[in-house]
Amino acid sequence: MQMQKGKVYLVGAGPGDGDLITVKGLEAIKRADVILYDRLINPTLLEHAHAGCEFIYCGKLPHRHFLKQEVINRLLVEKALEGKIVVRLKGGDPSIFGRVGEEALSVSEHGIEFEMVPGITSGIAAPLYAGIPVTHRDYAGSFAIVTAHDKTPNGKPDIDWQGLVNSVQTMAFYMGVKNLYYICENLINHGKSPDTPVILIQWGTWGRQKSVQGTLATIPQLAEQAQITNPAITLVGEVVAIREKISWFEKKALFGRQIMLVRTGTEESKLARELKEKGADVIEFPKWKKEKAAVDKNTIKNIDVYEKILFTSSEAVYDFFAILAENKIDVRSLRGVLYGLSSKTIRALESKGFASFLCTEMKQEGKLLIVGDNQIKEEEPLYTVQYGKCDLFITSKKTADTKFEDIMKRQLEEAQLDTLLFPSSYSVQVFLNEASKFGLESLVDNVKNVVSMGMKTKEMAEMYGIRTHRMPEKPTVESLIHCLASEKELMKI
Repeated sequence: MQMQKGKVYLVGAGPGDGDLITVKGLEAIKRADVILYDRLINPTLLEHAHAGCEFIYCGKLPHRHFLKQEVINRLLVEKALEGKIVVRLKGGDPSIFGRVGEEALSVSEHGIEFEMVPGITSGIAAPLYAGIPVTHRDYAGSFAIVTAHDKTPNGKPDIDWQGLVNSVQTMAFYMGVKNLYYICENLINHGKSPDTPVILIQWGTWGRQKSVQGTLATIPQLAEQAQITNPAITLVGEVVAIREKISWFEKKALFGRQIMLVRTGTEESKLARELKEKGADVIEFPKWKKEKAAVDKNTIKNIDVYEKILFTSSEAVYDFFAILAENKIDVRSLRGVLYGLSSKTIRALESKGFASFLCTEMKQEGKLLIVGDNQIKEEEPLYTVQYGKCDLFITSKKTADTKFEDIMKRQLEEAQLDTLLFPSSYSVQVFLNEASKFGLESLVDNVKNVVSMGMKTKEMAEMYGIRTHRMPEKPTVESLIHCLASEKELMKI
């Protein structure tokens, strides 16, 4: 019996900000059995893939191609012929210098069904995030996207400079840092004024976005002084001048901050979302995968004997009550006082209709049950020291997702982290357990700011010899953002 062919989606991932992917592109990622992805896509997009999805890195770096184009084409065909849904995930728009035509032709020749899904291209998105619309009734009625390097022997773009200067008012050159002197010289030689405004935008739409503004005469030297490298967009035109009036992204409270948030759970982090919304780049470390654990039915049948129940995370709360429901245990069987390790855990308990308290308020007397994932077994000696004799109830089995290790390593290579954020005391232990896999042991000494969300977290960090530089007044998102925003001058951002 012949295997049914799969399908290939050639998807534009957008310019960097993960929220800029199209709805159709995101749906393709969720359906994918295999994703071949490039260097410049936001890795958070891969988190939307299902657990069994295979990731293949196709990224290219200057002077170093990870996978040759013909190999990528062959993989698309091979995986689709295995009956799989294959997504080729490309930065920006796949049709803008993305070689999508070659890939589409390759799968088409093998009779494989495919779709091309547009994406937001960086030549438009990066200028907008720098406060510049590429067209404006008073400045520019035409716009061109131009490659800044090509397949000529010297790599310099072979284009109609005279036609470009005569007919286009705003020009976006892609990946043009290396040839910047050449580009500016040709534009001036073919009629552009040396005083024409120019801006270089590096890592456009990311929190690490960096902009350098000048003119055709001055921008090469300014870019060199600012050490601008690719990925970067060079925008040329009078419309650049309005940037000062409508710049918005670079005015966000946490713009420029690069934060590592230590994660202890698998659910989406609202804290990470808020930090990104305020302009920060956030690397969530580590990535977790979760499986159901064997249920200790004896414990839940006798849940009423416990006078105190301590939940180690919000996920443990939701998993615990789901287990009770699955085993038809009435929540009114809970006789003990409920506690949480963090304010987030307290909110999860309150959402279930229970009054609860932080662990710092827990009394010594009374039979104690600690509820959490399989990590609490490893930490049992520590809990015994802190709280005395206790029983454990494991809600799930959680392990670091090795599928994301290579992705995480590439994120760390390109980031310049300035902040290490511990949102809970448990996160300190998680970081120490996982850091060695990524060579991050020295991060606590080299990063400018270690931030602990509360006093218990700070005490845990200090117990392991980690100095906390900052702590918000309250363990809330609002207080944390105020704490981080207030140090902009200190951080020289």
